[in-house]
Amino acid sequence: MERVGGKAADRGVRCAGDANPGVAGGEVPLRKIVTRLGFSLLLVLVGCRGPQKESLTFDGEMAYGHVEVQCDLGPRPTGSPANRAVGDYIISVLESGGWAVETQEFTYRDTPVRNIVGRVGEGPVVILGAHYDTRRRADQEDPTQPVLGANDGASGVAVLLELARVLDRDRLDRQIWLAFFDAEDNGRLDGWEWCVGSSYMANHLEVLPEAVVVVDMVGDADQQFYFEGNSDPALQQELWEIAASLGYTDTFRPEYRWTVYDDHVPFAQRGIPAVDIIDFDYPYWHTTQDTPDKVSPASLERVGRVLEVWLEGAP
Repeated sequence: MERVGGKAADRGVRCAGDANPGVAGGEVPLRKIVTRLGFSLLLVLVGCRGPQKESLTFDGEMAYGHVEVQCDLGPRPTGSPANRAVGDYIISVLESGGWAVETQEFTYRDTPVRNIVGRVGEGPVVILGAHYDTRRRADQEDPTQPVLGANDGASGVAVLLELARVLDRDRLDRQIWLAFFDAEDNGRLDGWEWCVGSSYMANHLEVLPEAVVVVDMVGDADQQFYFEGNSDPALQQELWEIAASLGYTDTFRPEYRWTVYDDHVPFAQRGIPAVDIIDFDYPYWHTTQDTPDKVSPASLERVGRVLEVWLEGAP
């Protein structure tokens, strides 16, 4: 994402012509994540597959487990083996939970890009989106090093994967798409644009959704969400009112602070109401310090609960 308005100094973006950072010899350290991956899939199988006898509630600790699995793969820039592996992990979790999964694959600047969509339910379409790639260079700190992306990348994905587990499908009156965008974070690097994956999806929609909500950088322990200048005001107000009803007024602030070019903008440009839930007051953005210890399960849970209530219609 890129800040296009607000109070902070311009923040950095990652590049796209480098060798794959953080994955030695092009090999993904799969043995390191086998235990966590297997545990995560087991939880999904227990929690999601088949009829639910009792309603589940979004669990921040469960979401945090998905953050750890992603980060155990190392940096996950578009086109890298680690990026492919995390995409495969997302697909496995969705399919294990009974979601219908489709991929959208294309090439951008000679680099393979893969969007992933999980679908469930019937009726008007609502898209919840997050990017799963990470920035190639920590250009806010040391551009010779990659970004691990615990908050900027893994946190939004974790929220969506936990929602895949807990959403009560009997209470859904819409078709839900969980969209995982690739190639969001290469803007201003080697001629890349921002939000490549979401732009491609928005421009190839066969059905126009009635709403799009993007979650990005949502795991900071010092969590503060403000109205965002490129977001739909009515939908934004609706979500912030749900947050207030859940007691989250200290973190969901009904005032404007940032204007951000993020994955919601390509949909908004097509006239679709779209909102970006993003905490841009994050000091570790595009640095090597964006690590899992900066992510709070409680922060993930607040965001997940707001979206859960919004989709299911009741707390």
